Amino acid sequence: MAFKTEFEFTLPRGVVDKDGVVHQKGVMRLATAKDEILPLQDYRVQNNRAYLVIILLSRVITKLGSMQSINPSIIESMFSVDLAYLQDFYRRINEEGTSMLKVKCPECGHNFEVDTGGGQGES
Repeated sequence: MAFKTEFEFTLPRGVVDKDGVVHQKGVMRLATAKDEILPLQDYRVQNNRAYLVIILLSRVITKLGSMQSINPSIIESMFSVDLAYLQDFYRRINEEGTSMLKVKCPECGHNFEVDTGGGQGES
């Protein structure tokens, strides 16, 4: 199996652009050390530490619907449920290396995996 560095996701609500188009499907890549260090030098992060997630996500999301580029203003315009989803997704793929979550059926006890990115499983 090849080392996977990009993970597809589907936002719960989606980002609405200026034309009213909703963008839900995207791709996030694994973060590098540079991705986590450079935002600390940004004046917005220095003034408000909570802004770190905005800058960080704008660096690692490589695709969101048909949008040409992902920048901090796009992340700022997200609904809070989508931002929370992306923070969890970022943690999962960067700490655990997968978008898959091991779960157990409460009815029958069967163990299986669910792709938290909303895809059809890992390749």
